Amino acid sequence: MTSRNIEVELADYSPVSEWRIELVERKGLGHPDYIADAASEVSSVALSKYYLENYNMILHHNVDKVLVVGGQSKPRFGGGEVLHPIYILIAGRATEFVSLSNGSLDRIPVGTIVIDAVKKWISQNFRFLDPERHVIVDYMIRTGSVDLVQTYETGLKEKHRPLANDTSIGVSYAPLTPLEGIVLGVERYLNSREFKEKLPEVGEDIKVMGLRVENEVRLTVAAAMISHLINDLSHYLSVKEELTNRVEDYVVKELSRIDETRKYDIKVFVNSADIPEKNSVYITVTGTSAEHGDDGMTGRGNRVNGLITPMRPMSLEATAGKNAVTHVGKIYNVLANKIAVRIINEVPKVKEVYVELLSRIGHPIDDPQMALVRLIPAQKEAFNVIKSDVTEIVNEELENITKITHEVLSGKVMLF
Repeated sequence: MTSRNIEVELADYSPVSEWRIELVERKGLGHPDYIADAASEVSSVALSKYYLENYNMILHHNVDKVLVVGGQSKPRFGGGEVLHPIYILIAGRATEFVSLSNGSLDRIPVGTIVIDAVKKWISQNFRFLDPERHVIVDYMIRTGSVDLVQTYETGLKEKHRPLANDTSIGVSYAPLTPLEGIVLGVERYLNSREFKEKLPEVGEDIKVMGLRVENEVRLTVAAAMISHLINDLSHYLSVKEELTNRVEDYVVKELSRIDETRKYDIKVFVNSADIPEKNSVYITVTGTSAEHGDDGMTGRGNRVNGLITPMRPMSLEATAGKNAVTHVGKIYNVLANKIAVRIINEVPKVKEVYVELLSRIGHPIDDPQMALVRLIPAQKEAFNVIKSDVTEIVNEELENITKITHEVLSGKVMLF
C-alpha cells in the first residue's frame, strides 16, 4: 500500500449539536442555484457516458460554469403566463475532436449532448416547467488548455493513475446534527412524489433555513406555489396553513426519532414575505422563482452533503459539472464525505469527525499532499486507541478512489 501523508488530530472544540446557536440551509430542487448545479452535472454525466460508449474512456471535460438567467412571468390566481423564458447557459471545456487510429478526425456533438441532457432533467423533475416553451438552453463550451488536457491524458494512458488537474481542497464532516438532518429532510419531504400528490399546489422551488437557539428550532421555508392550481387568496392561505402544519408534524416526528435526549420547541414559518392584505403572495406559473428575475449559478448552492453549513468548514469548490476522473474539486469533496461517514459508522466512541483533503496538480489523486482528519472522541483517552483505525479507513478509501467515477455516473453519491 502506498505511504501517504495522513494526519489524525484531536479537535479542541465541542460538537456543533452542543453549541448554543446553530444555522444551516438547503436550496431545494427548483431553486435557481440548484438548477444551475443540476444542469452542470447532467451535462458532465451525459458527456462522460458518450465518451465511454464511443471511445472506451472518459475524455477531458469540465462544464462547471452554468448561469441561469431568470425570465419574466405574470402569475395570477387560476392562471398565469411566462412572458420571457428562463435562459440557461452551459459554459466550460470539453473534448470536441478525437483522432482515430485510421487517421480520421471524429467530431463530438458536444452542444447537442448537453442541451438534450438539461432539457431531459427539467422534464423529469418539474411538473409545470416546459423545457421547450419556458426555457432556452444554450452553451459556450470550448476545448481545454493544452497543459491540463496533457495532464489528464498522461495519468490515464501512461501512469494508469489519474493525476490531479488542480490544486484543491475537499472538505466534509459527519455526522449531521439533528437540525441539519431536519433541514435536509424537510426539503426532500416537500419535493417527494407522495407530498406533491397530497398538496400539488406546492411547486418545486423549496428553500429551507434552519436556526436553533438552545432547544428552540425555527425553520423558515420558502415554497413557490403553482398559480393555476390556486383559485384565490383564500385557497392560497389554506394551502399555506396546511403546508405549515405538515412541516411541523414532520419535524416533531423526525426530531423525536433522531434525538431522543432533548425536547425541542419547534416553530415553522412559510413564505414570510407574503402581504395577504395587498394580495402579495408567493405564486409562480412554473414552480420556480427562476421564471421571474431570480438567477442562479453553479457552486452557489449546497455542498456535497446537500447543505450549506456556515458553522462548519466548507470548500467553495463546485462539485457539479467537473469530470469525475481527475478533477479533485469534485472527487476530494465526495471522498472526504465518504471517509467521514465511514469513520462515524465504523469507529466507536467518535462523536464528530472532520476531513480535509489537499491535492497537488499533476500528482496522483490517490496520494494527496495532505489528508487531515480531526476527531472529537467521546472520551479523549480513547483517541490513541482509535487513531490507527481512522488511518486505515483513510488509506482504504484513497486506495479505491477511482470507484468514485462509477458512483458519480450511476448517481449513487450526493453532490449538492
